[in-house]
Amino acid sequence: MSAVPPPGCPAHQSLYGPEFAADPATVYRRLRESGPTAPVELAPGVRATLVTGYDAALHVLRSPETFAKDPRHWRDLADGTVPMDSPVVPMMMYRPNALFTDGEQHSRLRGAISDSLARVESGTLRGYAERSADTLIDRFAPLGTADLLGEYAQVLPLLVFNHLFGCPVGHGVRLVEGMSGIFDGVDAERANELLTTTLLDLVGLKRRRPAPDVTSWLMEHPAALTDEEMVHTLVVLMGAGTEPQQNLIANSLRLLLSDDRFAGDLSGGTLPVEDALDEVLWTDPPIANYAVHYPRHDVVYEGTLLRAGDPLVVSLAAANTDPALTSGRRTGNRAHLAWSAGPHTCPAQGPARLIAAVAVEKLLDRVSDIELTLPVEELQWRPGPFHRALAALPVRFPAAPTVGRSGDGPSADGPSGGGRRTPETASRPSPVDESRAAAPEPSRSGWARRTAAWWRGE
Repeated sequence: MSAVPPPGCPAHQSLYGPEFAADPATVYRRLRESGPTAPVELAPGVRATLVTGYDAALHVLRSPETFAKDPRHWRDLADGTVPMDSPVVPMMMYRPNALFTDGEQHSRLRGAISDSLARVESGTLRGYAERSADTLIDRFAPLGTADLLGEYAQVLPLLVFNHLFGCPVGHGVRLVEGMSGIFDGVDAERANELLTTTLLDLVGLKRRRPAPDVTSWLMEHPAALTDEEMVHTLVVLMGAGTEPQQNLIANSLRLLLSDDRFAGDLSGGTLPVEDALDEVLWTDPPIANYAVHYPRHDVVYEGTLLRAGDPLVVSLAAANTDPALTSGRRTGNRAHLAWSAGPHTCPAQGPARLIAAVAVEKLLDRVSDIELTLPVEELQWRPGPFHRALAALPVRFPAAPTVGRSGDGPSADGPSGGGRRTPETASRPSPVDESRAAAPEPSRSGWARRTAAWWRGE
């Protein structure tokens, strides 16, 4: 291991903890002083180079002959410098899926994903998203308060995911709990085990009883994925379909409710949802720092030595806000890197954008005059090097009626019929009230318990 750098050296800049979560833009500005790449720590003792320049990011993302995706190139993990129980390892370790492979193996695995997702009709996907949104809005609309993160943005992708992948209810809750733990780095080793064992069980179930869903279509694909490849392909689809999706929905709602450029349009009856999505994908992309690559050999880029096997983490957020970009126009501009670029660009950006747009449009159509219950600068962000994720999004609004279209999936009342929040039970502390009163540290296990309870109708 290299010697500890002196205080003030950029290598001391960490991408974990509440300070970075609260104001990553300041950190990116500071790192840019070192050039388009800068040394950082992803977790205690985990060294990496962050790519902050837009042109540099494109160079890395589009040069697979120089920069590999396969984490088996990671020297510090291979020699034990980074221990396997480090909180970031489950997000960076090798898995036999399209995200962590190169060349022919990557092409085969990505082809199975692209072909299977192409079988999902956009009208069907929109229907899933609309019914899921109605189910959730029906639960809080009559109450006049909600946590749009814990009661809406976090749960909606889970409902859609269960439809698309033919995932039984109990499996869905465990999968999202495992994936969320990996993103947060909270007991990540246990979260990774939960994720893997649950997916292995789902694969076994679909091998026995295939159905018209993405999981079964992946199994039927000519790429002939093994059970191990199936599990880890579902890991990457799960990761892309839940955590980033909920962040895109929540970050877009935050922008619409707090930025005067959009709030004025809302009060006038216009719903600039697509504009808000473009803005968020440029300035607050749901996955801020990821797209990890490894130089296949020592490379000098812009005067900086990038050593073979040292992780290069592309800051999609920093690259998007690079001052060197000549155009400041974001509305309708899709040149951002929120979906990555090159051979590993996201194959599901169309469906992801559709789900987010439906979620935001449905909410704004059904619930009027929504406002944050605290100043936007007081909202808390979840720590973690990879995502840009709110801890809660508490709002208030005039009570609105239900629409009674929530019969798809679990009923609004849950299996027991006793779980729905109603005006009669509104005297009990709501999740928003409890989170504000106790002001807890952001916790993913807490929302996972709430989601599990919701499915059980409690």
